[in-house]
Amino acid sequence: MELPAKCCPKLLAPLPTAPGYRLSLRYIHLDVDILKVNLSALLLLAVLCDAPRICAADEVVRYEASHDAMGTVFTVVAYGADARQLAEVVNEAFEEIDRVDAQMSNYKPQSEISAINRNAAAESVLVEPQLFRLFEDSLRFADETGGAFDITVGPLMRAWGFFRGQGRMPAKSEIGRALGKIGYQHVHLNPAARTVRFDIAGMEIDLGGIAKGYAVERAVEILRSYGVTRALVSSGTSTIYALGAPPDDRAWRITIRDPYDAKKAGDVVFLKNFALSVSGNYEKFFELDGNIYSHILNPRTGRPVENMLSTAVLAPRATQADALSTAMFVLGVKGSRRYLSAHPNLAVVFYQPADAARAFKRTIARSPSFNLPADSLAEIAGVEGSAGATPEDEQPRAGPAPPR
Repeated sequence: MELPAKCCPKLLAPLPTAPGYRLSLRYIHLDVDILKVNLSALLLLAVLCDAPRICAADEVVRYEASHDAMGTVFTVVAYGADARQLAEVVNEAFEEIDRVDAQMSNYKPQSEISAINRNAAAESVLVEPQLFRLFEDSLRFADETGGAFDITVGPLMRAWGFFRGQGRMPAKSEIGRALGKIGYQHVHLNPAARTVRFDIAGMEIDLGGIAKGYAVERAVEILRSYGVTRALVSSGTSTIYALGAPPDDRAWRITIRDPYDAKKAGDVVFLKNFALSVSGNYEKFFELDGNIYSHILNPRTGRPVENMLSTAVLAPRATQADALSTAMFVLGVKGSRRYLSAHPNLAVVFYQPADAARAFKRTIARSPSFNLPADSLAEIAGVEGSAGATPEDEQPRAGPAPPR
Protein backbone atom coordinates (compact mmCIF):
# COMPACT_ATOMS: atom_id res chain seq x y z
CA MET A 1 0.00 0.00 0.00
CA GLU A 2 1.40 3.39 -0.95
CA LEU A 3 1.20 5.84 1.91
CA PRO A 4 1.20 9.66 1.70
CA ALA A 5 4.65 11.17 1.60
CA LYS A 6 4.20 13.23 4.76
CA CYS A 7 3.48 10.24 6.98
CA CYS A 8 5.75 7.59 8.37
CA PRO A 9 3.25 5.46 10.27
CA LYS A 10 3.14 2.55 12.63
CA LEU A 11 0.18 0.28 12.01
CA LEU A 12 -0.87 -2.44 14.40
CA ALA A 13 -3.80 -4.63 13.43
CA PRO A 14 -5.31 -6.37 15.19
CA LEU A 15 -4.29 -5.06 18.63
CA PRO A 16 -1.87 -7.31 20.55
CA THR A 17 -3.54 -9.29 23.30
CA ALA A 18 -0.51 -10.50 25.22
CA PRO A 19 -0.51 -8.96 28.74
CA GLY A 20 2.12 -6.29 29.24
CA TYR A 21 2.65 -5.59 25.55
CA ARG A 22 4.55 -2.34 25.21
CA LEU A 23 5.63 -0.29 22.23
CA SER A 24 8.46 1.96 23.37
CA LEU A 25 8.90 5.23 21.50
CA ARG A 26 11.59 7.41 23.09
CA TYR A 27 9.93 8.76 26.25
CA ILE A 28 6.53 7.38 25.23
CA HIS A 29 5.11 4.00 26.16
CA LEU A 30 1.90 2.84 24.62
CA ASP A 31 0.53 -0.03 26.67
CA VAL A 32 -2.02 -1.31 24.21
CA ASP A 33 -4.01 -3.31 26.75
CA ILE A 34 -4.77 -0.20 28.84
CA LEU A 35 -3.47 2.32 26.28
CA LYS A 36 -1.28 4.24 28.67
CA VAL A 37 0.29 7.27 27.04
CA ASN A 38 3.34 8.40 29.01
CA LEU A 39 4.35 11.95 28.10
CA SER A 40 7.73 13.55 28.48
CA ALA A 41 7.35 17.31 28.36
CA LEU A 42 3.73 16.51 27.48
CA LEU A 43 4.04 14.29 24.41
CA LEU A 44 6.93 13.28 22.14
CA LEU A 45 6.42 10.40 19.76
CA ALA A 46 9.07 8.94 17.48
CA VAL A 47 8.09 7.32 14.22
CA LEU A 48 8.43 3.71 13.13
CA CYS A 49 7.60 2.33 9.71
CA ASP A 50 6.08 -1.10 9.21
CA ALA A 51 4.01 -2.39 6.35
CA PRO A 52 0.39 -3.05 7.39
CA ARG A 53 -1.25 -6.36 6.78
CA ILE A 54 -4.75 -6.74 5.36
CA CYS A 55 -7.33 -6.90 8.15
CA ALA A 56 -10.64 -8.62 8.46
CA ALA A 57 -13.69 -6.40 8.23
CA ASP A 58 -14.40 -6.55 11.97
CA GLU A 59 -10.82 -5.79 13.05
CA VAL A 60 -9.74 -2.39 14.34
CA VAL A 61 -6.64 -0.81 12.85
CA ARG A 62 -4.41 1.39 14.94
CA TYR A 63 -2.65 4.01 12.83
CA GLU A 64 0.08 6.33 14.06
CA ALA A 65 2.02 9.03 12.24
CA SER A 66 4.16 12.03 13.15
CA HIS A 67 4.97 15.22 11.31
CA ASP A 68 7.38 18.12 11.93
CA ALA A 69 5.68 21.53 12.02
CA MET A 70 5.66 24.73 14.08
CA GLY A 71 9.02 23.87 15.63
CA THR A 72 7.76 20.64 17.19
CA VAL A 73 6.49 17.15 16.31
CA PHE A 74 2.76 16.68 15.81
CA THR A 75 1.52 13.14 16.29
CA VAL A 76 -1.79 11.44 15.59
CA VAL A 77 -2.78 8.02 16.93
CA ALA A 78 -6.11 6.94 15.40
CA TYR A 79 -8.32 3.86 15.27
CA GLY A 80 -10.59 2.80 12.45
CA ALA A 81 -11.56 0.02 10.11
CA ASP A 82 -9.50 1.04 7.07
CA ALA A 83 -5.75 1.67 7.25
CA ARG A 84 -5.62 3.42 3.87
CA GLN A 85 -8.41 5.83 4.80
CA LEU A 86 -6.78 6.63 8.15
CA ALA A 87 -3.50 7.40 6.37
CA GLU A 88 -5.24 9.75 3.94
CA VAL A 89 -7.22 11.53 6.67
CA VAL A 90 -4.21 11.97 8.93
CA ASN A 91 -2.19 13.29 6.00
CA GLU A 92 -4.90 15.88 5.35
CA ALA A 93 -4.76 16.87 9.02
CA PHE A 94 -1.00 17.37 8.73
CA GLU A 95 -1.51 19.50 5.61
CA GLU A 96 -3.89 21.71 7.62
CA ILE A 97 -1.30 22.03 10.38
CA ASP A 98 1.25 23.12 7.74
CA ARG A 99 -1.25 25.71 6.48
CA VAL A 100 -1.67 27.08 10.01
CA ASP A 101 2.11 27.19 10.44
CA ALA A 102 2.61 29.04 7.17
CA GLN A 103 -0.08 31.55 8.11
CA MET A 104 0.72 32.20 11.77
CA SER A 105 4.49 31.93 12.12
CA ASN A 106 6.21 35.19 12.99
CA TYR A 107 9.48 33.46 12.03
CA LYS A 108 8.43 33.45 8.37
CA PRO A 109 8.50 36.88 6.67
CA GLN A 110 5.94 35.78 4.08
CA SER A 111 3.32 34.65 6.66
CA GLU A 112 0.06 36.51 7.17
CA ILE A 113 1.02 37.28 10.78
CA SER A 114 4.31 38.85 9.65
CA ALA A 115 2.45 41.01 7.11
CA ILE A 116 0.02 42.13 9.80
CA ASN A 117 2.88 43.01 12.15
CA ARG A 118 4.54 45.08 9.42
CA ASN A 119 1.46 47.01 8.34
CA ALA A 120 -1.27 47.12 11.01
CA ALA A 121 0.12 50.19 12.80
CA ALA A 122 -0.13 52.19 9.56
CA GLU A 123 -3.42 50.87 8.15
CA SER A 124 -6.27 48.45 8.71
CA VAL A 125 -5.31 45.01 7.40
CA LEU A 126 -7.77 42.48 6.00
CA VAL A 127 -7.57 39.15 7.88
CA GLU A 128 -8.42 35.65 6.65
CA PRO A 129 -11.70 34.51 8.32
CA GLN A 130 -10.32 31.68 10.47
CA LEU A 131 -7.38 33.77 11.65
CA PHE A 132 -9.76 36.63 12.45
CA ARG A 133 -11.81 34.29 14.67
CA LEU A 134 -8.61 33.22 16.42
CA PHE A 135 -7.80 36.91 17.02
CA GLU A 136 -11.26 37.32 18.55
CA ASP A 137 -10.70 34.32 20.82
CA SER A 138 -7.24 35.56 21.78
CA LEU A 139 -8.42 39.03 22.75
CA ARG A 140 -11.30 37.52 24.72
CA PHE A 141 -8.87 35.31 26.67
CA ALA A 142 -6.66 38.35 27.23
CA ASP A 143 -9.56 40.43 28.54
CA GLU A 144 -10.89 37.63 30.76
CA THR A 145 -7.46 36.99 32.31
CA GLY A 146 -6.64 40.66 32.82
CA GLY A 147 -3.81 40.47 30.32
CA ALA A 148 -2.12 37.38 31.80
CA PHE A 149 -2.52 35.93 28.32
CA ASP A 150 -1.55 38.49 25.70
CA ILE A 151 -0.71 37.89 22.04
CA THR A 152 1.15 41.21 21.80
CA VAL A 153 4.17 40.00 23.82
CA GLY A 154 6.35 39.83 20.69
CA PRO A 155 8.54 42.84 21.64
CA LEU A 156 9.10 41.36 25.12
CA MET A 157 10.09 38.00 23.67
CA ARG A 158 12.66 39.76 21.51
CA ALA A 159 13.98 41.83 24.42
CA TRP A 160 14.57 38.69 26.47
CA GLY A 161 16.20 36.89 23.54
CA PHE A 162 13.56 34.16 23.27
CA PHE A 163 12.83 34.97 19.63
CA ARG A 164 15.03 32.45 17.76
CA GLY A 165 17.13 32.00 20.90
CA GLN A 166 17.30 30.53 24.39
CA GLY A 167 17.24 33.87 26.15
CA ARG A 168 19.39 36.66 27.57
CA MET A 169 19.16 39.22 30.37
CA PRO A 170 17.96 42.56 28.94
CA ALA A 171 18.65 45.93 30.46
CA LYS A 172 15.82 47.59 32.39
CA SER A 173 15.62 50.20 29.66
CA GLU A 174 15.04 47.47 27.05
CA ILE A 175 12.21 46.00 29.12
CA GLY A 176 10.70 49.45 29.51
CA ARG A 177 10.77 50.11 25.77
CA ALA A 178 9.22 46.70 25.08
CA LEU A 179 6.43 47.31 27.60
CA GLY A 180 5.59 50.48 25.71
CA LYS A 181 4.88 48.41 22.59
CA ILE A 182 2.62 45.73 24.05
CA GLY A 183 -0.94 45.51 25.34
CA TYR A 184 -3.90 43.66 23.87
CA GLN A 185 -6.01 46.82 24.31
CA HIS A 186 -4.05 48.35 21.42
CA VAL A 187 -5.29 45.71 18.95
CA HIS A 188 -8.56 46.76 17.31
CA LEU A 189 -10.71 44.34 15.35
CA ASN A 190 -13.46 45.38 12.94
CA PRO A 191 -15.78 42.37 12.56
CA ALA A 192 -17.83 44.01 9.80
CA ALA A 193 -14.77 44.65 7.64
CA ARG A 194 -12.78 41.73 9.10
CA THR A 195 -9.72 43.92 9.63
CA VAL A 196 -7.14 44.47 12.35
CA ARG A 197 -5.39 47.70 13.31
CA PHE A 198 -2.75 48.60 15.94
CA ASP A 199 -2.98 52.01 17.58
CA ILE A 200 0.72 52.18 18.51
CA ALA A 201 3.81 51.59 16.38
CA GLY A 202 6.19 48.73 17.01
CA MET A 203 3.57 46.23 18.13
CA GLU A 204 4.04 42.61 17.20
CA ILE A 205 1.54 39.78 17.56
CA ASP A 206 3.01 36.49 18.75
CA LEU A 207 0.61 33.52 18.65
CA GLY A 208 3.08 31.13 20.29
CA GLY A 209 0.81 30.75 23.30
CA ILE A 210 -2.22 29.57 21.33
CA ALA A 211 -1.27 28.53 17.77
CA LYS A 212 -0.35 24.92 18.55
CA GLY A 213 -3.61 24.38 20.39
CA TYR A 214 -5.45 25.88 17.45
CA ALA A 215 -3.59 23.57 15.05
CA VAL A 216 -4.57 20.55 17.16
CA GLU A 217 -8.17 21.76 17.12
CA ARG A 218 -8.16 22.08 13.34
CA ALA A 219 -6.67 18.60 12.97
CA VAL A 220 -9.38 17.14 15.20
CA GLU A 221 -12.07 18.87 13.14
CA ILE A 222 -10.71 17.20 10.01
CA LEU A 223 -10.63 13.78 11.67
CA ARG A 224 -14.22 14.21 12.81
CA SER A 225 -15.34 15.34 9.36
CA TYR A 226 -14.20 11.97 7.96
CA GLY A 227 -15.90 9.98 10.67
CA VAL A 228 -12.85 9.25 12.85
CA THR A 229 -14.15 8.98 16.41
CA ARG A 230 -11.14 7.59 18.31
CA ALA A 231 -7.86 9.47 18.08
CA LEU A 232 -5.20 11.26 20.09
CA VAL A 233 -3.72 14.41 18.56
CA SER A 234 -0.68 16.10 20.12
CA SER A 235 1.47 19.10 19.33
CA GLY A 236 4.72 17.94 20.84
CA THR A 237 5.40 19.67 24.15
CA SER A 238 2.28 21.83 24.17
CA THR A 239 -1.28 20.58 23.72
CA ILE A 240 -3.12 17.30 23.28
CA TYR A 241 -6.73 16.47 22.43
CA ALA A 242 -8.33 13.11 23.21
CA LEU A 243 -11.01 12.34 20.63
CA GLY A 244 -13.30 9.61 21.92
CA ALA A 245 -11.59 6.69 23.66
CA PRO A 246 -9.42 3.74 22.58
CA PRO A 247 -11.12 0.41 21.87
CA ASP A 248 -12.33 -1.31 25.03
CA ASP A 249 -11.36 1.59 27.27
CA ARG A 250 -13.27 4.49 28.77
CA ALA A 251 -10.66 7.18 28.09
CA TRP A 252 -7.12 7.94 27.02
CA ARG A 253 -4.65 7.65 29.91
CA ILE A 254 -2.07 10.44 29.82
CA THR A 255 0.89 10.94 32.13
CA ILE A 256 2.12 14.48 32.78
CA ARG A 257 5.82 14.74 33.45
CA ASP A 258 7.44 15.67 36.73
CA PRO A 259 8.51 19.34 36.32
CA TYR A 260 12.08 18.46 37.32
CA ASP A 261 12.50 15.11 35.61
CA ALA A 262 11.08 14.18 32.21
CA LYS A 263 11.45 10.50 33.04
CA LYS A 264 9.19 10.73 36.09
CA ALA A 265 5.46 11.31 36.35
CA GLY A 266 3.79 14.25 38.02
CA ASP A 267 0.18 13.17 37.48
CA VAL A 268 -1.99 10.87 35.41
CA VAL A 269 -5.18 12.13 33.78
CA PHE A 270 -7.95 10.35 31.88
CA LEU A 271 -9.45 12.23 28.94
CA LYS A 272 -12.26 11.66 26.49
CA ASN A 273 -13.37 14.42 24.12
CA PHE A 274 -11.31 16.83 26.18
CA ALA A 275 -8.03 18.73 25.88
CA LEU A 276 -4.90 19.05 28.00
CA SER A 277 -2.18 21.66 27.70
CA VAL A 278 0.99 22.02 29.76
CA SER A 279 3.18 25.10 30.12
CA GLY A 280 6.52 24.61 31.87
CA ASN A 281 9.57 26.66 32.74
CA TYR A 282 11.71 23.80 31.39
CA GLU A 283 10.58 24.34 27.77
CA LYS A 284 12.85 27.31 27.01
CA PHE A 285 14.96 29.13 29.58
CA PHE A 286 18.38 30.38 30.55
CA GLU A 287 20.23 30.32 33.85
CA LEU A 288 22.13 33.28 35.30
CA ASP A 289 23.72 33.52 38.74
CA GLY A 290 21.83 30.45 39.89
CA ASN A 291 18.43 31.79 38.80
CA ILE A 292 16.22 30.27 36.10
CA TYR A 293 14.58 32.69 33.65
CA SER A 294 11.78 31.10 31.65
CA HIS A 295 10.30 32.13 28.31
CA ILE A 296 6.86 32.49 29.96
CA LEU A 297 6.71 36.22 30.56
CA ASN A 298 4.31 38.27 32.65
CA PRO A 299 3.01 40.90 30.18
CA ARG A 300 2.25 43.25 33.07
CA THR A 301 5.75 43.28 34.58
CA GLY A 302 7.80 42.45 31.50
CA ARG A 303 9.69 39.76 33.40
CA PRO A 304 9.66 35.94 33.45
CA VAL A 305 7.16 34.42 35.87
CA GLU A 306 8.63 33.29 39.18
CA ASN A 307 7.54 30.64 41.73
CA MET A 308 5.90 28.42 39.12
CA LEU A 309 7.34 25.28 37.53
CA SER A 310 4.47 24.20 35.29
CA THR A 311 0.73 24.32 34.87
CA ALA A 312 -1.52 21.71 33.27
CA VAL A 313 -4.97 22.81 32.14
CA LEU A 314 -7.85 20.48 31.27
CA ALA A 315 -10.41 22.20 29.06
CA PRO A 316 -13.09 21.31 26.50
CA ARG A 317 -11.17 22.90 23.60
CA ALA A 318 -7.53 22.59 22.60
CA THR A 319 -7.26 26.31 21.80
CA GLN A 320 -8.72 27.18 25.19
CA ALA A 321 -6.40 24.79 27.04
CA ASP A 322 -3.33 26.17 25.26
CA ALA A 323 -4.11 29.81 26.03
CA LEU A 324 -5.13 29.12 29.62
CA SER A 325 -2.09 27.01 30.51
CA THR A 326 -0.02 30.15 29.85
CA ALA A 327 -2.50 32.44 31.60
CA MET A 328 -2.69 30.22 34.71
CA PHE A 329 1.11 30.06 34.82
CA VAL A 330 1.14 33.86 35.01
CA LEU A 331 -1.86 34.24 37.33
CA GLY A 332 -0.72 31.68 39.88
CA VAL A 333 -3.05 29.71 42.13
CA LYS A 334 -4.90 32.65 43.69
CA GLY A 335 -5.48 34.56 40.47
CA SER A 336 -6.47 31.41 38.61
CA ARG A 337 -9.11 30.59 41.20
CA ARG A 338 -10.79 33.89 40.47
CA TYR A 339 -10.85 33.03 36.79
CA LEU A 340 -12.16 29.52 37.41
CA SER A 341 -14.99 30.85 39.57
CA ALA A 342 -16.45 32.54 36.50
CA HIS A 343 -15.70 29.93 33.84
CA PRO A 344 -17.08 26.37 33.82
CA ASN A 345 -15.58 22.97 33.04
CA LEU A 346 -11.91 23.73 33.70
CA ALA A 347 -9.36 22.00 35.92
CA VAL A 348 -5.78 23.07 36.60
CA VAL A 349 -2.79 21.35 38.20
CA PHE A 350 -0.12 23.73 39.51
CA TYR A 351 3.45 22.60 40.20
CA GLN A 352 5.44 25.02 42.34
CA PRO A 353 8.88 24.83 43.97
CA ALA A 354 9.03 23.35 47.47
CA ASP A 355 11.60 24.07 50.15
CA ALA A 356 13.79 21.07 49.40
CA ALA A 357 16.01 21.00 46.32
CA ARG A 358 14.28 19.65 43.22
CA ALA A 359 11.06 19.12 45.17
CA PHE A 360 7.68 20.51 44.22
CA LYS A 361 4.30 21.08 45.73
CA ARG A 362 1.18 20.32 43.75
CA THR A 363 -2.16 22.10 43.89
CA ILE A 364 -5.34 21.23 42.01
CA ALA A 365 -8.08 23.75 41.33
CA ARG A 366 -11.21 23.51 39.23
CA SER A 367 -14.30 25.43 38.16
CA PRO A 368 -17.09 25.28 40.76
CA SER A 369 -19.38 24.55 37.81
CA PHE A 370 -18.12 21.36 36.17
CA ASN A 371 -20.82 19.51 34.27
CA LEU A 372 -19.41 17.66 31.28
CA PRO A 373 -21.51 16.15 28.50
CA ALA A 374 -22.15 12.43 28.79
CA ASP A 375 -19.63 11.65 26.04
CA SER A 376 -16.75 13.56 27.73
CA LEU A 377 -14.44 12.67 30.60
CA ALA A 378 -11.70 14.54 32.48
CA GLU A 379 -10.27 12.86 35.56
CA ILE A 380 -7.11 13.25 37.58
CA ALA A 381 -5.90 9.92 38.96
CA GLY A 382 -5.73 9.68 42.73
CA VAL A 383 -8.22 12.49 43.22
CA GLU A 384 -11.60 11.35 44.43
CA GLY A 385 -14.14 11.06 41.64
CA SER A 386 -13.90 12.83 38.32
CA ALA A 387 -12.51 16.31 37.84
CA GLY A 388 -16.08 17.52 38.09
CA ALA A 389 -16.51 15.90 41.48
CA THR A 390 -13.19 16.81 43.07
CA PRO A 391 -12.77 19.47 45.73
CA GLU A 392 -11.39 22.73 44.42
CA ASP A 393 -8.07 22.10 46.11
CA GLU A 394 -6.27 18.88 46.90
CA GLN A 395 -3.81 19.06 49.79
CA PRO A 396 -0.49 20.02 48.15
CA ARG A 397 2.22 17.38 48.30
CA ALA A 398 5.94 18.05 48.45
CA GLY A 399 8.76 16.09 46.92
CA PRO A 400 9.38 14.57 43.51
CA ALA A 401 6.65 12.28 42.25
CA PRO A 402 7.62 8.60 42.06
CA PRO A 403 7.97 6.94 38.64
CA ARG A 404 4.79 5.26 37.34
